[in-house]
Amino acid sequence: MKPEQLEAAKERLLKMRREVIREVQKSQEAYKELGQDGVPDIGDMSSTSYSRDMLMNLSEGQRQLLRDIDAALERIASRDYGECITCGEEIAPRRMEVRPFSRYCVECKSEVERFGE
Repeated sequence: MKPEQLEAAKERLLKMRREVIREVQKSQEAYKELGQDGVPDIGDMSSTSYSRDMLMNLSEGQRQLLRDIDAALERIASRDYGECITCGEEIAPRRMEVRPFSRYCVECKSEVERFGE
């Protein structure tokens, strides 16, 4: 990749990272507020429990996204960004545009999904 493409990808990833962190902070604030509005009845407790579970699942997905973004930033620093970590071939520019944290080309990603990572 050209240096200007790497810089643009880095900026896009850093922006995504800031947005995810902001979402995580909002989720944590919402989690703390659940069930704090008085004496709950059984329906309130069930609803609160479900909401907390949803927020915890959401934050796990966000944590994984942060790990993916950080790994992509490391690949930019090491000049491996845009190369498939399995076959070493260039990942299609359009794929990198849509998913700037992609680690695999389409063919290798299909294999990984079929057989697991």
